[in-house]
Amino acid sequence: MHYDLILKNGVCVFPWGEEKTNIGIKNGRIISLTVEISDEAEQILDAQGLHVLPGLMDCHVHFREPGNALVETIETGTKAAALGGLTTVFDMPNTNPVTADLETVQWKQKRASETSWINFGFYIGATRENTKDLASLESQKGVCGIKVYAGSSTGSLMVEDDASLEQVMLHGHRRVCYHAEDEYRLQERKKLFCEGMPYENHSKWRDEETAFLGTRRIIALARKTGRPAHILHTTTQEEMEWLVDHKDIATVEVLANHLTQIAPECYERLKGFAVMNPPIRDKRHYDACWEAVRNGVVDVVSSDHAPHDPSLKAQPWLCCPSGMLGVQTIVPLMLNHVNEGRLSLSRLVDVMSANPARIYGMPSKGRIQVGYDADFTLVDMQKKRIITNDWIASPAGWTPYDQVEVKGWPMVTIVKGRVVMQNDEMLGRPKGELVNFLP
Repeated sequence: MHYDLILKNGVCVFPWGEEKTNIGIKNGRIISLTVEISDEAEQILDAQGLHVLPGLMDCHVHFREPGNALVETIETGTKAAALGGLTTVFDMPNTNPVTADLETVQWKQKRASETSWINFGFYIGATRENTKDLASLESQKGVCGIKVYAGSSTGSLMVEDDASLEQVMLHGHRRVCYHAEDEYRLQERKKLFCEGMPYENHSKWRDEETAFLGTRRIIALARKTGRPAHILHTTTQEEMEWLVDHKDIATVEVLANHLTQIAPECYERLKGFAVMNPPIRDKRHYDACWEAVRNGVVDVVSSDHAPHDPSLKAQPWLCCPSGMLGVQTIVPLMLNHVNEGRLSLSRLVDVMSANPARIYGMPSKGRIQVGYDADFTLVDMQKKRIITNDWIASPAGWTPYDQVEVKGWPMVTIVKGRVVMQNDEMLGRPKGELVNFLP
């Protein structure tokens, strides 16, 4: 048999366990898991000493295009993702202009097809004006789902009242993704704070009840309409414990930042560079997020990569924008968590590959299996590295994890059978494809 690519000698992470095997790839798909010694290929990659994972995904990134190329573009963002071991990303709609109509959808489809290094999907932003078009928009090529900002947004993307939220749920059928902070409580509590107060006030303003109330409202409407909900960047013990009883209608995302950073220490150390929405919380919530990862309440781990100019992040609290870079560091951070015993490697594959494929409707991704897409993340679980700002590919040029040492590192990124990154070097040119989703 002649293949395009043979991956040999790697320890593959299958749903049924880890097994050393040789993988044959042709035309972007996995053709064989039992490659013979006599088989040939255009390229043979020796994965001795590496674990071969199904391609890892980041389902929550902000690549700022169209918008601000000084901090990120689809090209630079997907390059960063590939350097960090990711094979697929989903881009959020709060661009300029917002991704909320057919014209902006078609622009993003074309732009991603031309400049993305890896598999690319993107969200449609729900607005009051496009509600009746959502069923059509969610079926467009490359669209991973509808994103609703029920709190913490501006302009047309803010859909905070129950009547409008219900209308969104009544148009279309795919799972809807929510930023679920309660906007009314946010605005009321903002009166208690003022510009220039210590950065740790961010988690006091956007308190536990702001998040929990938003999530309760969303799930009540999801039950009323029968429309499945995906709660993004869940942060509180209260939400995690409550969502146990709602897994029939709700799936749950947690961010690597909320599994790695702890307040108030992060605000003391990083100041405005630790500010994000929902906020980094204290150890009680950190521990609850990890418990939810271990017990299965959490379905997906993402980064919420949201780059900003560092000069803006250095401004006083309430003036500095919210968001951290993360697409390039999420895999090293999570591998380090595996090595420190917080989750298993198979559970990491679950929350960053298999579950995203299931939740978003990608039937040919998420596992190493004959007939599936040849997307792989090859990692060295023993390799120690120090994350540094100068490694970051984003034009924003910083990471909240500068000078953090990790154990476990992505060595090779393979997308549809193409070696895109190997040993920190990008290979070839952008040839990423729009992801195909179930209708």
